[in-house]
Amino acid sequence: MTLRGADPDTVRGALESGDPLPGTTGFAGELDGALVRDVLGRVPVYVDRESDGRTPAADWAFEPTALEHPTLLPAGTTLDLTTPDAEPERRWTLPDPEPEPDHDAALERLATAIRTAADAALEADRDIAVAFSGGVDSALVAELLDAPLYVVGFPDSHDVAAARTAAEAMGRELTVVELTPADLERAVPDLARAIGRTNAMDVQIALPLSLVGERVAADGFDALAVGQGADELFGGYEKVVRLDHRVAAETTRGAVREQIATLSEQLPRDVHAIEARGLEPVSPLLHDAVVDAALRLPDELLADETERKRALRHVAGEYLPEAVASREKKAVQYGSLVARELDRLARQAGYKRRIDDHVTKYVRSLLEDEPEPPTS
Repeated sequence: MTLRGADPDTVRGALESGDPLPGTTGFAGELDGALVRDVLGRVPVYVDRESDGRTPAADWAFEPTALEHPTLLPAGTTLDLTTPDAEPERRWTLPDPEPEPDHDAALERLATAIRTAADAALEADRDIAVAFSGGVDSALVAELLDAPLYVVGFPDSHDVAAARTAAEAMGRELTVVELTPADLERAVPDLARAIGRTNAMDVQIALPLSLVGERVAADGFDALAVGQGADELFGGYEKVVRLDHRVAAETTRGAVREQIATLSEQLPRDVHAIEARGLEPVSPLLHDAVVDAALRLPDELLADETERKRALRHVAGEYLPEAVASREKKAVQYGSLVARELDRLARQAGYKRRIDDHVTKYVRSLLEDEPEPPTS
């Protein structure tokens, strides 16, 4: 029996009751002859899905690099390991509670849940640092965990500047990990292998985590805390306000649920980027209690044209200076300037923008998966 993220009795109880949010920060692995993966897919686990679709009963791993044909076990499912060619069975689905009409009650529930999540993160005996961008998500995590702050980015990046002003406002020290193009070129091959992905977007997002994790590990920490999940849970994306072609829902709450459902595919990338540095990922905002509280928020406490992540900012205002709690942020690949510099490296290597998906092709070239680009 090999299980990560929760004790076996908790998972057995969740299987018996059908409770999708039994008070964990996610779990996956082998339990009583079956693979399990929690409803949000916060812990990745893979099976070896061969090209003909067959799944050998015993071939599974926590890392994609350990298998020849790794396929993520779908979130919220189990897979019988004793039966060859078994298919995943849906065991949990994301709850769909009615929105809480009392705004004060909804905010109090969220505040209590976030405190519960922070306490749970601090229970384990580990030295934690925080990947800090200066935004409300990582700032709240940093304040609740009282952990050292690390920001990564190029010297003229938005994230480095924002982290410095936020840390000053919070009265905290900050370690700045300044990047160079050579850092990206050096890190890309091992990162792409670790996350099992070579597409430009995934590599751009994972690189800052990998490089800040490298420094954090070198400084002797054994865990890296992140503000992961806040945008998905609380309405941090423009599309959940606009309800444009990128979402199918007709309400903000519905659009937020769609974003939460994407976590199971996103999280493995970030988990593997951190774990490849020998660190344990810590994501307090993805605790079951926080997820449950977020699912009960009405539209008015999520996002609109004037403010995103309204409920989270309200709770964060109890701990952070107003300027930090209200601050908007850029996506990490842009705020750190990693996306810009990786694009520049690709073009310098001959992968011009006129070449379809030129950055992905450049990444693959570093893995020696593709020939050199044409010179003309």
